[in-house]
Amino acid sequence: MSKNVLEGIKKDLDSFVGQRVTLKANRGRRKILQREGILESTYPNIFVIKIEGEYSPRRISYSYADILTETVEIKIKEKNTKIGSVSI
Repeated sequence: MSKNVLEGIKKDLDSFVGQRVTLKANRGRRKILQREGILESTYPNIFVIKIEGEYSPRRISYSYADILTETVEIKIKEKNTKIGSVSI
């Protein structure tokens, strides 16, 4: 069942590749990363977000399970759509 949920999250993200997103990631010990970037690509187990830094662009990858466990929250900028709001 969870494999189907993860595939659903991947399909949702596939349709937004190349678009601007807002990333909110819980990094533990009350550290929360909030950035804007571009959803660069999706792979079978991970997705990559390109973040424009002060000096050079940075790429951050997360797994689809991170969205499922709400460790990572992705919102599409233009549509204000939240990815990963899944009811189990």
